[in-house]
Amino acid sequence: MNWRKGGDGGVSRRWAVLLCLGSFCLGLLFTNRMWTLPEATEIARPNQNDEEGGKVAAGDCGSKKVQELQSYKDVLQVQDAHQDVQTLDKTIASLETELSAARTLQESLLNGSPVAEEFKVSESIVKRKYRMVIGINTAFSSRKRRDSIRYTWMPRGEQRKKLEEEKGIIIRFVIGHSAISGGIIDRAIEAEDRKHGDFMKIDHVEGYLALSGKTKTYFSTAVSLWDADFYVKVDDDVHVNIATLGQILSKHAWKPRVYIGCMKSGPVLSEKGVRYYEPEHWKFGEPGNKYFRHATGQLYAISKDLATYISINKHVLHQYINEDVSLGSWFLGLDAEHIDDRRLCCGTPPDCEWKAQAGNICAASFDWKCSGICNSEGRIWEVHNKCAEGDKALWNSTF
Repeated sequence: MNWRKGGDGGVSRRWAVLLCLGSFCLGLLFTNRMWTLPEATEIARPNQNDEEGGKVAAGDCGSKKVQELQSYKDVLQVQDAHQDVQTLDKTIASLETELSAARTLQESLLNGSPVAEEFKVSESIVKRKYRMVIGINTAFSSRKRRDSIRYTWMPRGEQRKKLEEEKGIIIRFVIGHSAISGGIIDRAIEAEDRKHGDFMKIDHVEGYLALSGKTKTYFSTAVSLWDADFYVKVDDDVHVNIATLGQILSKHAWKPRVYIGCMKSGPVLSEKGVRYYEPEHWKFGEPGNKYFRHATGQLYAISKDLATYISINKHVLHQYINEDVSLGSWFLGLDAEHIDDRRLCCGTPPDCEWKAQAGNICAASFDWKCSGICNSEGRIWEVHNKCAEGDKALWNSTF
């Protein structure tokens, strides 16, 4: 066959070109159908999953590193904070004391009660540090008892001020007010205070059955007026040797929460009409049970932290009929150390006399049967003459 010439038996050059073009187009069509490329989105999906997986893995790794870094920083912060715990505790205790003082002042102003001069002065100057504050619990009818104390173991006038300045010891008779404030009884106390200047007036209605509330108010007020190591409560029919008391307390001055006294655990009396009857006897279990250990009420001392605790929580502290039981109950749930020292509860002569002759001077003396010195207005002179430590012991003391 001749491809070059056109004729009946051959194919013209034009048809050959068209045939080639048609074959080429058919080839392209066939190839497109057999090798259909996936869409771009289908191709990208595997890569996208890999990237997301990479991102997740990278995120996990980064998160772990961040957590480890944060944990390291937390450890450093804890270590730094641990070094400042004691400083912070002291600062908080100081702020709590100032807050308590402000609350006491506010309540006194709202209730229309007089504000003690000591508090007014302390607002304008920095409070000095005292060794102890001795509050002598007294009543309106106890004028003879107060005078007997003033002329025996308690310094008077300039000597009392010298005791405050040189030894850091504050001594005050603690008294509230009558149900009708400003009455004749209150005016009699004001006149006595103008003469001696040794009263600490608190916002409390006087009454024997309200001694728990008076004790609570005393500590709250005292800690707001004076910054002392210890706060002492003593009855006005007890003889006290101040220097010996100071020496006992000074041994525990470095402890933060101390409760010092003659610890006892008497029976819970459930019979009405008997002395020291306990109206809430059912709270202490079966009849015949005893109280928890607490200091006898004639004299006890507490550290500043415990006095501050009472001041801050005075509105929620429960009051039992007996004030020594109430005080002991307030410290039951606290990390407070109970100190039992029998020199704080010696008997009257011959007991305290024999001990003094043996060189074991008592800090406090009274008759157990009378819960104080029997007929203290006259007999406290006998106790003082036979059992006192002497004036030199007080002024030469170094506690």
